[in-house]
Amino acid sequence: MGFSAVDDAPITGFHRKLAAACSGGPLLDGYLLGIVGIALTGITAQMRLDTTTEAVVGVAALVGMFFGGLIFGPVTDRIGRKPMYTLDLLALIIASVLSVFVSAPWQLIVLRFVIGVAIAADYPIATALLSEWLPRKTRASMFTSVIIIWYVGTALAYFVGYLITAELGPEGWRWMLGSSAVLAAAVFLLRIGTPESPRWLVSAGRTDEASRVIERALHVRVTAEELTEGSQRTDEPRGSITELFRGIYLRRTAFVVIFFTCAIIPLFALLTFGPRLLGAFGLGSGNAANLGTAVINLIFAIGCLPAMRLLETVGRRRTITWSFALMVLPLLALGIWAHAPAAFAVVCFCLYALFSGGPGILEWGYPNELFPTRIRAAAVGMAIALTRFGAAVGTFLVPVSLATLGGSTTMYIGAGITFVGFLACLAWAEETRNLSLEDTGAGGREIRRTAATARP
Repeated sequence: MGFSAVDDAPITGFHRKLAAACSGGPLLDGYLLGIVGIALTGITAQMRLDTTTEAVVGVAALVGMFFGGLIFGPVTDRIGRKPMYTLDLLALIIASVLSVFVSAPWQLIVLRFVIGVAIAADYPIATALLSEWLPRKTRASMFTSVIIIWYVGTALAYFVGYLITAELGPEGWRWMLGSSAVLAAAVFLLRIGTPESPRWLVSAGRTDEASRVIERALHVRVTAEELTEGSQRTDEPRGSITELFRGIYLRRTAFVVIFFTCAIIPLFALLTFGPRLLGAFGLGSGNAANLGTAVINLIFAIGCLPAMRLLETVGRRRTITWSFALMVLPLLALGIWAHAPAAFAVVCFCLYALFSGGPGILEWGYPNELFPTRIRAAAVGMAIALTRFGAAVGTFLVPVSLATLGGSTTMYIGAGITFVGFLACLAWAEETRNLSLEDTGAGGREIRRTAATARP
């Protein structure tokens, strides 16, 4: 029987509440990375930051995410999902409150670093916990909500920043940074009472506890003996992060990091420098470029909806491979037509955003499906760390590329990065649709055969 009681369970209020609680991490990620961009105007003026210090404040959270992903993914695999599920939020709440009282730039940099560590720690904790409780047929749809909520967090940051600026002016930056504590506290309260992952409990040899947890959450009785059938053996050694770089998991780690990075660099560039990119194609500046960027951001969220359906019908491999192939085309078109009308540029960027839904969902889906319970959180943490580092470097270079190489060459570079993602998917993407996490994570004959017959 194994985990069929979990894999084949109908969606209940428990699943919906768990998905909402686990989405709190991406919500806070989008909010915290968005709010600092608005607050920096007031911070720079009041603290008289030079350009370098201002940049360090802006990227401190991304640097923290690099270390948080590397450290806390393996920790979560060792001690369990539940203990870390609320501790990281407590750290985030404390750091956000302290941000209101900073008196020197170095204090703000340290707190932003801590916030980044906490955000990155939450991704492997929450996504591993969510994937290990979700029925196999609804994993893609539930992960869609996790992705969309990131954009909600970003939009909420701009709305809150606008309201605070309207009331207090640029000097309200302290309250902007402190406002994330309110959001984190709400997520913390929502997470109280969340049970431990039964899959992690079985992998830790606590099968009786796993049986009780499933019965309380899903109202289905499963014996400890049934849970060990087809699941990870409890006498296996605990997972190690080095396992990500051996055997089939080395290939999967390379695949996840490459496709994730190739998807997220253009995404962060569009979210951060959308007005400037559109300005390079003649849209001008100010409200026109801001409105165009807002539309593109909305399309990123909308693109997740058709992708959600495709991932569960035509499958993961075909969807992500064809998505990357289609994402190349609008960027290539903008590179070829250097003097395209502004409306054409907006349409191309919107098409790119629409086609990116599949990779966007699988940024969290694939790392959780392709690795076993013992190293699942470590895999997600590694993906977060390496891709956020790549995104920070890529985003930093966008204005440099626009200034020195021009919009056309910048689009060619973006198309080239996206094409690398397409090649990685063509070579390594596996089909995990409708398979249990035990089948997908083991890397056995079944998933390889399914992937081989599901080529686009």
